[in-house]
Amino acid sequence: MAQHDHHHDAPAPGSIDWKTHGVKVIPGNSLDTNAAQTPGMNRAAAINFARAGAQKIWAGTVTIHANAKTGAHHHGALESVIYVIKGRARMRWGERLEFVAEAGPGDFIFVPPYVPHQEINASTDEPLECVLVRSDNEAVVVNLQIEPVEKPEQVLWVDPIHKG
Repeated sequence: MAQHDHHHDAPAPGSIDWKTHGVKVIPGNSLDTNAAQTPGMNRAAAINFARAGAQKIWAGTVTIHANAKTGAHHHGALESVIYVIKGRARMRWGERLEFVAEAGPGDFIFVPPYVPHQEINASTDEPLECVLVRSDNEAVVVNLQIEPVEKPEQVLWVDPIHKG
């Protein structure tokens, strides 16, 4: 395996103002909550194009109220990572949402492209707090006509990519 001491796409030295176009810290108390909100959940963008100049990822927080469930859907070619901070997440996936797994604080959930799935707050009385990262800024959600094992409640878990 050959080692490289340079990057083929790296800019020429001195060609970029790294102070302006370098690392950005987004304080947790300054997340953008100006996205459309949905009853039963609160969402806030931390990293996107508008806030940080991100071209290939989106990251933010999602708080899902107790007992919330989505309908069946997938996110096209996007990959998603959900990190559970507080509460209990239940994920259902598959052609008939026949597979199920749960995750708690400190756990990561990976959702590959095109996987039919449903997100559920497994708690009936506690909010579910997560960090969500997507592989693109593009809002892709494809709702599926699957009869879910767990019927969606009135309150949907709609993260920033679902747009209501």
